[in-house]
Amino acid sequence: MLLIPIDYFLLAWFTVSAASTLYVAWDQFRNNPEPNVMRWAFILITLYMGPLGLLIYVLADKEPQPGTHEQFIKPLWKQGIGSTIHCIAGDATGIILAAVVTATLGLPMKYDLIVEYLSGFSFGLFIFQSLFMKNMMGGSYWQNVRMSFLPEFISMNFMMAAMAPMMSFLMMGRDMRAMEPTQLVFWGVMSLSVTAGFIFAYPSNVWMVKRGLKHGLITERKPGTKFEQHEEHSEHRPEGHSKHEMGKSDATGPQCMAVALVSVLALITGLVAPANYLNLSLSAHQVGGLMMPRGMIMDRDTPAAAMRDMSFVNPKLASASFDVRRKGDQELQPHMDGATKVFDLDASVIRWHILPNIAVDAYAYNQQIPGPRLHFKQGDHVRINVSNHLDEATTVHWHGLIVPNQMDGPGDITQKPILPGQTYSYEFTAQQSGTYFYHPHYQPDRQQALGLYGAIIVDPSDSARDDTRADHEYVIQLQEWLVREGLTYPAMFMEGGLANYFTINGKAYPSTDVIHMKVGETLKVRFIGTNNNFVHPMHIHGGPFTVVARDGNALAPSARYEADTVNVGPGQRYDVVWPARNPGKWLIHCHIPHHTANNNVEEHGGGGLMLIIDVSR
Repeated sequence: MLLIPIDYFLLAWFTVSAASTLYVAWDQFRNNPEPNVMRWAFILITLYMGPLGLLIYVLADKEPQPGTHEQFIKPLWKQGIGSTIHCIAGDATGIILAAVVTATLGLPMKYDLIVEYLSGFSFGLFIFQSLFMKNMMGGSYWQNVRMSFLPEFISMNFMMAAMAPMMSFLMMGRDMRAMEPTQLVFWGVMSLSVTAGFIFAYPSNVWMVKRGLKHGLITERKPGTKFEQHEEHSEHRPEGHSKHEMGKSDATGPQCMAVALVSVLALITGLVAPANYLNLSLSAHQVGGLMMPRGMIMDRDTPAAAMRDMSFVNPKLASASFDVRRKGDQELQPHMDGATKVFDLDASVIRWHILPNIAVDAYAYNQQIPGPRLHFKQGDHVRINVSNHLDEATTVHWHGLIVPNQMDGPGDITQKPILPGQTYSYEFTAQQSGTYFYHPHYQPDRQQALGLYGAIIVDPSDSARDDTRADHEYVIQLQEWLVREGLTYPAMFMEGGLANYFTINGKAYPSTDVIHMKVGETLKVRFIGTNNNFVHPMHIHGGPFTVVARDGNALAPSARYEADTVNVGPGQRYDVVWPARNPGKWLIHCHIPHHTANNNVEEHGGGGLMLIIDVSR
């Protein structure tokens, strides 16, 4: 799925790679006098390395003029490329096949690397070298195995010494889609890792060709083919890989042992070093497909659960998309079951615009953010059916309300979490009145941050005695969002998780509501801390207000006080009454300036946690 810029780059890269591979295949079999095994080696390398493989082929192996291949490939640096090519082609094929299988099986990365090494070495030695090159090497199959073992061992070690850390750090970085063979980025990592392996293995292959331990590039002019040697090119004697013949090496035993030892040390370093920085016990089944926000600290102790908690919302899971005109906090009308008021809540993934040009991939109740307002009366018996259409379990907690313990909502504590596709019914009698809210209590740092919250307004049983009523009423639910590269992550007060957008009732200024009233009228504002992270000092311009309730509890007249700012922390509620003293546009806003900007940008005088009270005469 194309999500971020690297996906589009990789799509273009692999398109060019496919074209490069087709050209190399066509040119090798049509125009280049080589054994078939070398032709296939160059084809595979170009498939894995894309245009870089094409470049290597053209510079080092493609016959520039008919009959000149022997002379063209004679330089040692080209012979070293040929040796590296037929090593990498076999080994990388085995490694890539193993990577696909281990990812599918869900093996941890630390075992994955071992399996990849064994598969690459086995495929390279037993199939590509000893079997496919049998006719060129001469001798029996097992003689070729013995002859090829040390050169293959050295070359494979150096190659894997580069590939292992490259695969580990890129597959287990912030974009763990790289662990999934169904994702383009997986193949991008493989391409880059093969290239790194080629570069690191090349010097040892040059030495082994020079010392007669390995083949380099080869010219093959079979009689009766278009590549048969003609008289006019007789000065170009068909040659093998170098001045040495296979099995007639002048490398000394100590030299071979020293090079092999260094290759082993390089391999061990390449395999072990990533374990100092990454949790290699994780598998594709645990974290494959996840993508963490930039800046999140991930080390060898970071568990899979933490990565899942911080990961982005996959846009393909969104069941609906809504533009900025769609409003949240719409009052939900119950249906009656005898004397019981029944409300239905459905949790799902939607795409929700907080500004005309900014959308979040969010979790929502009844496809709105905030979720629908639950409005009932003190003494009412209510039942709330919660259906889960997320791809993870959830629960609902009724924040501040007195309910039976089994209705309270903490997952794995008072109830089993509501699994995807399940419905759970909460039932209780409203004993209090005031301002409350509901939110998940199973992974709330993720689910509430992504939009699962909504207001509960409980009217007193004797509304005539409520002396805090005002001419207008407005509920403000606060939220923080993290949007990067068009992807939405749960905003958290930790490395990499800090919010860059802020909303009132699911919208950021200037897309927030405008409250219209007249001079002399009063406005009751219910501030609800439905956010997860910051304490927001909420301030109203145009003079002080009276704080009449806190956390759902009405203050006695003697306890009420005047203020122009209240610090609304996560979970807190304040009811305040503000009188419209003078005409004009008066702001309600958070007094942390960063929270009144949209990704650090002001629009029409501000952003984020701001709205306007428009007072007329």
